[in-house]
Amino acid sequence: MRIIARTDPGKVRSSNQDSYAAGEFRNGVAWAVVCDGMGGSVGGNIASSTAVRSISERITTAYRENMSSSSIRNLLVTAITNANFEIFDMASANPDLTGMGTTVVAAIMDDENIYVAHAGDSRAYIVNKSSIRQITRDHSVVQKMIENGEITEAEAVRHPSKNLITRALGVDENLRVDFNEEPCGERTMLLICTDGLTNYVTDEEIHQTILKGLHTDFAETLVDLANEHGGGDNITVVAVEG
Repeated sequence: MRIIARTDPGKVRSSNQDSYAAGEFRNGVAWAVVCDGMGGSVGGNIASSTAVRSISERITTAYRENMSSSSIRNLLVTAITNANFEIFDMASANPDLTGMGTTVVAAIMDDENIYVAHAGDSRAYIVNKSSIRQITRDHSVVQKMIENGEITEAEAVRHPSKNLITRALGVDENLRVDFNEEPCGERTMLLICTDGLTNYVTDEEIHQTILKGLHTDFAETLVDLANEHGGGDNITVVAVEG
């Protein structure tokens, strides 16, 4: 496994509220967590960094070799649920942190499968030579509008409600977490990113950038491209290449 990652505050924000962590177990299984905080510069930073720390600790201490897919699902969903309780309790106890929250994508990847749990509009993609495919569903207002036929995907790109999400860690005591399991073929890549990338760089641009830079630091190139296109948000890219 090869892991590359980059994060950047972008061209507009004064602080970076994104957080991430990634690593590899001795048996060649990789894991990654990406979070995009919200609730002001202080609250957003605390929410995202707390979630990444909590989820990473759970993954690295609870993962065991040859776990079943149902056990991995339970591990990821439980890790996110526990992080949600921790952030919610922090916000409830401190008025200065009221309203803070964070998106999350947490993943485990082995030679055969990719397991992803998420909440919010940060995304996970499967990338290979021929295609790029989003495997998470955005939990956002505009995604619901697309699914209801109210707007097109093209109209969603510039919609004024684009940044409104319908799920996030820390906002409510209870959180629904989505889980995906996907087969992992040879030369398959898992790409996890915040909307600071996907709001400024199209899926096709992401795909072509990865193909051109497989043997270089394409994560940095993607961050640079998002900044060239405006850089209006924090940008985080984590890629795990099988």
